[in-house]
Amino acid sequence: MSGASDRLSKQLAVYLVADPEQTRRPLIDDVSAAIRGGVTAVQLRSKHLTDREALQLAIALREITRHSATLFLVNDRLDIALAADADGVHLGVDDLPVSVARRLAPNSFVIGYSPETDEQAQQARANGADYLGVGPVFSTSSKLDAGEPIGLSTLSKRVFIAGIPVIGIGGITAKNAPLAIETGAVGVAVVSTILGAEDPETAAQRLARAVINGVAVV
Repeated sequence: MSGASDRLSKQLAVYLVADPEQTRRPLIDDVSAAIRGGVTAVQLRSKHLTDREALQLAIALREITRHSATLFLVNDRLDIALAADADGVHLGVDDLPVSVARRLAPNSFVIGYSPETDEQAQQARANGADYLGVGPVFSTSSKLDAGEPIGLSTLSKRVFIAGIPVIGIGGITAKNAPLAIETGAVGVAVVSTILGAEDPETAAQRLARAVINGVAVV
C-alpha cells in the first residue's frame, strides 16, 4: 500500500454518512458530536434537498470538517462537492462514471465508489477510484434501495480483488464492526448507528473503539 493510500485508509476508518433525513436533530449538531466522538470521515447524503439547500449544507459541513481535519465527501454530486471545496465525492453505479469524475476533478480529489458486482470492484481502480464502499454487509433500514445483504464473504472477496482501500457499509454497529475489519476492510461506514442514537458522540466513541481495537462493543 502506498503512502497516500495508507493515509486515506486511516481517514476512512470511522465513516459517517450524514443524511438529514436520518436524524431528528440539526444535522450540523450531530456531525459535530460525531467528530468529537472519533469519526474520521463524513459524507453528505442529501437525496431530497434542492441543489441550493444541498450546497449550503455542504459548505457548512466543510467548515466543521476542515477545522477538525476530518475527510469530507459529498454523495453522488461532483458539482456540489467541487463547489463546496469538499475533499471528494462518492459515486454509485448510476451516477457520473468514475472515469469522467476523475478527468474533471483535481488530482488530490478523493473518489469513492460503490460497486454492485465483483467485476465492478475489480475495475474501479483502473477507472480512477481511490476507495470502495462495499455493502450492504448486513441488513439495513437506512437505505431503502440497498438490496439484500452481501455478507462478510463477499466483502472479503472484494477487499482482495480491489487493490484500493475498502470500507464496509450496511447494518454496521459497534458490535459487528470488528467482523468487517477482520475481512481486511480499512473501516466501516454507518448512518443510523450514530444519527439514530440518543447521544451521537457516545455512539461514535463506541464505534471508533470497536474499529480501532477490533473488539465488539455491546
